[in-house]
Amino acid sequence: KSARLWDRASGECLHTLEGHRDDIFCAAFSPDGQQVVTASGDGSARLWDAASGECLHTLEGHRDDIFCAAFSPDGQQVVTASYDKTARLWGAASGECLHTLEGHQGGVTCAAFSPDGQQVVTASGDGSARLWDAASGECLQTLEGHRDEVECAAFSPDGQQVVTASYDKTARLWGAASGECLHTLEGHR
Repeated sequence: KSARLWDRASGECLHTLEGHRDDIFCAAFSPDGQQVVTASGDGSARLWDAASGECLHTLEGHRDDIFCAAFSPDGQQVVTASYDKTARLWGAASGECLHTLEGHQGGVTCAAFSPDGQQVVTASGDGSARLWDAASGECLQTLEGHRDEVECAAFSPDGQQVVTASYDKTARLWGAASGECLHTLEGHR
């Protein structure tokens, strides 16, 4: 129900971030290190001032646990991923919901921005990942082929590929523009 900010050099606790009513599943810094986002089982995410520990915004609207939250590369937006089968894009300065990304048939377990911040990838318990336009919230591609839940997804550093990891014991590389599976990475037991 709380997160802590620690001084890297001394190991001293700088702030305890309190306010969530359930477990916190994820915490991430903004690119400039000025803010922190936390995601909780209470269905909310919170934006915090890293210097003071003050809660700046409570991001509410999801109807189930939020498992993942991340800032855009420019720090202007936050994406949250929830078991309510949606992801949401939020304005980091205003705390307002900009878009609700709907279409998954299972809980959304992970969400991440592309390196240029123009797209978002989501991973879901429905066995798929989706690519979204960050400006409009439109679904651009559905990445299908895994035989079980997709737990995680991320863009390559150049934004040209997406990697997904699934409970089917495989990872897959996809073309971000085409949505085609380029490689299935097998070998995990």
